[in-house]
Amino acid sequence: MTYFLEGELSEPERDPQNAKFRVIPVPLERTVSYGAGTAGGPAAILEASVELERLFRSVEPCARGIVTEGVVDCDGPLPDVMDRIAASCEAAVKAGAVPVTLGGEHALTYGAVRGVKRGLGREVGIVQIDAHADLRRAYQGERHSHASVMQLLAEEEGVRIAQFGVRALSAEEVSRRADCSVFYRDAEELVTEGISAVDLPEDFPQDIYISFDVDGLDPSILPATGTPVPGGLSYYQALGLVRHAVSGRRLVGFDVVELAPNQNSTVSDFTAAQITYALMEMVE
Repeated sequence: MTYFLEGELSEPERDPQNAKFRVIPVPLERTVSYGAGTAGGPAAILEASVELERLFRSVEPCARGIVTEGVVDCDGPLPDVMDRIAASCEAAVKAGAVPVTLGGEHALTYGAVRGVKRGLGREVGIVQIDAHADLRRAYQGERHSHASVMQLLAEEEGVRIAQFGVRALSAEEVSRRADCSVFYRDAEELVTEGISAVDLPEDFPQDIYISFDVDGLDPSILPATGTPVPGGLSYYQALGLVRHAVSGRRLVGFDVVELAPNQNSTVSDFTAAQITYALMEMVE
């Protein structure tokens, strides 16, 4: 297995005892509804990361240490898979590290956020970059679906959510946004008005978990995803929204999900790897 930034990290930067970041590959692909291939997402991001430059925005996030853990077993019932993901993220947090979960389909975020919450022993708020709201109660009969992950977190776990970039959602999800007090700014407003900074509500949690679904970006930037919805965010716009959201707060974990690699092009793989590294830079 390739490690994140393999070939660039010094021995001290690979030391699990001191690493600030623990990369957790989760090749989950069980409930995808259109294009397939998310099982190959983590490996593609890791492979592309080898070509990243250490320097990003005048700093080297990797100097704080990056460890890539073994692949999470995604076989068996989905609740069991979620428990394994949660255990990995909880262990990372308790070790003083930031879990960086690479997907795989978006369903994995349920396990990851539960693990981060347990590790911290307090509430977190989710900042979600996504083309979809993922607030259905179930999708095709599956509660642990990629299309239901935010509903589970909002209604069963009581997690506050802020969504940016959504442009495809159902009437059920519109109602649930209101019922669950989901904060949002959708893609049409953000893109047409060129908005790259939105203040979160004052009572939003101080500990922030970023869930970055790559289909939140416009397909012209990142086409290799299961449902490439037109009218998405630009690269700098998406990162700007995240950066502003975490400003003055603590970024305690994040995931990058829904990459479905295209064997004929690595542009999406590299973009997803760069986003992963960019999010590392936002950790204080």
